[in-house]
Amino acid sequence: MDHLASTTPLITPDATVLRRIDAYPYRHRVRDVMKSPAKVVRPDLSLGEASALMTREQISSVFVARQTPAIPQETGIVTERDLLRAVASRGADALAVPVDALASRPLVAVAADAFIYRAIARMSRLKVRHLGVMDDHGKICGALSARDLLRVRAQETIAVDDEIEQADDAADLARAWARMPDVASALVREGVTARDVAAVISHEIAALTGGAARMAERRMRAEGRPPPCAFALAVLGSAGRGESLLALDQDNAVIFAGGEPGSDADLWFERFGSLTADILNEAGVPYCKGGVMAKNAPWRGSIVTWRSRIADWIRHSSARDLLSVDIFFDLLGVYGDLALAHELREHAFAAARGQIGFAKLLAEAAGPVEPALRFFGRFRTKQGRIDLKKAGLFGIVTSARVLAICHQIVERSTPARLAAVAQRGAGKVDLDALIDAHATFLDLILSQQIEDIAHGVPATNAVAVGRLDDKSRTRLRQALEQVQALDDLTRDLLFSA
Repeated sequence: MDHLASTTPLITPDATVLRRIDAYPYRHRVRDVMKSPAKVVRPDLSLGEASALMTREQISSVFVARQTPAIPQETGIVTERDLLRAVASRGADALAVPVDALASRPLVAVAADAFIYRAIARMSRLKVRHLGVMDDHGKICGALSARDLLRVRAQETIAVDDEIEQADDAADLARAWARMPDVASALVREGVTARDVAAVISHEIAALTGGAARMAERRMRAEGRPPPCAFALAVLGSAGRGESLLALDQDNAVIFAGGEPGSDADLWFERFGSLTADILNEAGVPYCKGGVMAKNAPWRGSIVTWRSRIADWIRHSSARDLLSVDIFFDLLGVYGDLALAHELREHAFAAARGQIGFAKLLAEAAGPVEPALRFFGRFRTKQGRIDLKKAGLFGIVTSARVLAICHQIVERSTPARLAAVAQRGAGKVDLDALIDAHATFLDLILSQQIEDIAHGVPATNAVAVGRLDDKSRTRLRQALEQVQALDDLTRDLLFSA
């Protein structure tokens, strides 16, 4: 049979191999190559009818489910190879057999938003040639086959090492995560932009967080304490936006189906959040200095608690009361019942609709951009470096998020949010310039982080200006100039259509 189970592996290619790889799998996502919609057939369809359908549609598999939209756990698959084997063993009589008798279950699936390298990882590890593709709600929205990946020219040279999925403890996770700087460095050498590398890193942070949560739940089950109800663990901030680089810490929250603060359910998730945070810290992702972790009461709660919390945020009249609230709107579910996270984020955006005062307070809570230019465009440095997160990146990210909240733009990434605002016809030139500035800051920070790590220096967001060539200095100066008028631009766009 063709399929065994559905998992979420990590790929961590060896640096020496990555020097030779084609970067295509790290630039493109499954949705770029999948076939959609997937062909889902009823269980009683005969193999002969299925064969005719595959020939007519020029596809190599069909999914078998009793109802649509289908979910992977309740879906099987029959491939052309399965048909050939059946005919070879049973002759023409096989064509009358219902597909359900031959279907492999459950369907192995990958998210439509996943990078292609993850699909390659899954096919390679499980030795399958077909995958289902899931949308944000976990429903099957497409199909992916090995044939669809033929354009990925160098897949034979990719070292697929899904250590996170197979990890048994924090030490295993740490070994997997320790490879990430080499992966990032190799991708940069291949010409992959920092924005795309950040998306890859973010996917792995999500997988790492999910792996830590899986271990935490397993440990609690072993203690005789299974989850009291359905729940979802989510990442916030840069990981949710797909913009994480190599200097990062934990930002996560947990949403559960029911239970008041201080109840037995809440205490279960406090313990779960603490274990998850400890495992992540051991794996190399430090505790959040601001306390944005599911183990802390403000970052866990039932659906009812979270909805009440969101209502309180919107009613607040003080920016001081909204510290760290903004990153909640980057929320991305990574473990458990992901629909809970998805629905809560949708509710938050809906609740913030038209609340310009709330959006302004979020901008104020984030604080001002740290100036990095002196008179005549000279750089303002500390020990020869500029913290480009504080001086530029943070301001652009915050403004994009605030505008997204105000104008009901559900995109997660900063460039997508700014582009969506620009499409409304307001400030297009300035917003396009901010998108370019955002790319510049990411490029320079990532390059510095890779260099520092290679020299045994901890990764930070501070870039040594003296190491930059003239072209990079010019790019940096132009990018910093763009953020100088960021407050005025954001204020104007908050009131635009």
